[in-house]
Amino acid sequence: MNASALLLTAAPAQGLAPAAGTGPGVAGALLALALVLGLIFGLSWLLKRMPGAGAGGLRPSAQLRLVAAIPVGTKERVMVIQVGDEQLLIGVAAGAVSVLHHLPQPLQAEAPPPLPDFGAMLARLRKGR
Repeated sequence: MNASALLLTAAPAQGLAPAAGTGPGVAGALLALALVLGLIFGLSWLLKRMPGAGAGGLRPSAQLRLVAAIPVGTKERVMVIQVGDEQLLIGVAAGAVSVLHHLPQPLQAEAPPPLPDFGAMLARLRKGR
């Protein structure tokens, strides 16, 4: 075979090779990641500065707080809330909140029970083996 025949047979094979570097690559992926992270942090910063928004949905108020609550059903509960200097017993259901009683004597907020000492519990379990 002569050299021109080799070039003619090699030319179509070069045209079929996939083009390298046609995807977004690592730089594009990093840029997209930076854009998404910037959007998340920007929206969280904006949400913190909006009135009425916070970690729990609403910012806690100094004039309104929960004193005690107890569930009485799957979606129902009875709560004592402090509104300024007054305390109210309210019933909360799936679609309604109603005042049950105005408390003449305010209840004292109970301190949560102390958590058990994890180290002591672990030692008891190991000793029991």
